[in-house]
Amino acid sequence: QVHLVESGGGLVQAGRSLRLSCAASGSILSIGLMGWYRQAPGKQRELVATITSGGRTDYANSVKGRFTISRDNPKNTVYLQMNSLKPEDTAVYSCNVNGRDTRYRVFDSWGQGTQVTVSS
Repeated sequence: QVHLVESGGGLVQAGRSLRLSCAASGSILSIGLMGWYRQAPGKQRELVATITSGGRTDYANSVKGRFTISRDNPKNTVYLQMNSLKPEDTAVYSCNVNGRDTRYRVFDSWGQGTQVTVSS
């Protein structure tokens, strides 16, 4: 079983920065795609950013140039550096990790979510 633990959310003023972390642990053989998603009140969950095992990144248009996703493979951790935050970035942010466990089974795990609130 694979567990994800997120950290780094909080309340910040518009224009400031936050860094989210998501660490995967458990019976992990390999990790492929890692990503961050967010869900604002009354809205559907949306993709924020993804990063492949080779380091290729993809971003939602709304965060391009402000957010940076990165990963530390030996630590099985993915990060989301969020700069120039806007009130519309307020949401619950969740990480998602795909890979194979030590029994060669595919896993698709989600973090518990961390609240990010940006005040104007």
